[in-house]
Amino acid sequence: MSRVTLSRYLIEETRSNHTPADLRFLIEVVARACKEISHAVSKGALGGVLGSAGSENVQGEVQKKLDVLSNEILLEANEWGGHLAGMASEEMDNAYQIPGQYPKGAYLLVFDPLDGSSNIDVNVSVGTIFSVLRCPEGCDSGCDLGEEAFLQPGTKQVAAGYAIYGPQTMLMLTLGNGVKGFTLDRELGSFVLTHDDIRVPESTAEFAINMSNQRHWEEPVKRYVGELLAGKEGPLGKNYNMRWIASMVADVHRILTRGGIFMYPWDAREPEKAGKLRLMYEANPMSFIIEQAGGAASNGKQRILDVQPTSLHQRVPVFLGSKEEVERIAGYHQA
Repeated sequence: MSRVTLSRYLIEETRSNHTPADLRFLIEVVARACKEISHAVSKGALGGVLGSAGSENVQGEVQKKLDVLSNEILLEANEWGGHLAGMASEEMDNAYQIPGQYPKGAYLLVFDPLDGSSNIDVNVSVGTIFSVLRCPEGCDSGCDLGEEAFLQPGTKQVAAGYAIYGPQTMLMLTLGNGVKGFTLDRELGSFVLTHDDIRVPESTAEFAINMSNQRHWEEPVKRYVGELLAGKEGPLGKNYNMRWIASMVADVHRILTRGGIFMYPWDAREPEKAGKLRLMYEANPMSFIIEQAGGAASNGKQRILDVQPTSLHQRVPVFLGSKEEVERIAGYHQA
């Protein structure tokens, strides 16, 4: 039985669904960069990449060596291909302009180079999240590219995906017509299609949240989680299991493959911040993937993909996963 590689899948998408060839080539470049990051992650201490880099990112978070390395790998892989007008990364203060000596393209790439990097040193799954936007008219003509070019709602995404570096390295991808899962065959050196038409179950009995923050939550979240914990005797009438990995890629991957709800709500520790997760680098691409798999994603007040970004590093609360549960928690916020 012949195996469908990522490249072959993208070629078929170009033929049958009119996926632009330059978008296909861009996804292939991102996938190659993810393979390189996967190799660096897998070497761990043998590659001298564990531990802190001794610096902070724009959010004031301590950067790991692999955060910095992964960011450099994605920048270097994508800057010269001619598919992009610019890039933005969770690890960089400002948007990245494609160097003048390279051709410019019609797309913008936004990414979290290594999500969950606090888990690297304890050998827990981490990943890369990416989102592709169309460049606004004129921004690929060589003019200076500012932050405003990236400030597009999630509905404007033309592709999104993530790579998870765990027992297997997998790439989950949507081009806006469902979600496909590819597993890295290290002997072949290619991502191979292993999960076709992934669907999130509408109902679930699992949830993911950091319970240690419970005392800081808003009342709708306290009410909802309290009902989950009440189990079969409570108002929801069934027992729920809690799973929390503290790596968004790993938590969302579990939900994508077997259902559940992932929650990272606003809390009172930093009341001036709307949430913890970044809209552009984490919430939007993951919400696009989840919705394309039949799930839902909300910030409690509105659909995440409808949020109009106001800054490159904007934060939002996130509730995503099985539709039934996301609609319930959103309803509690709006009551």
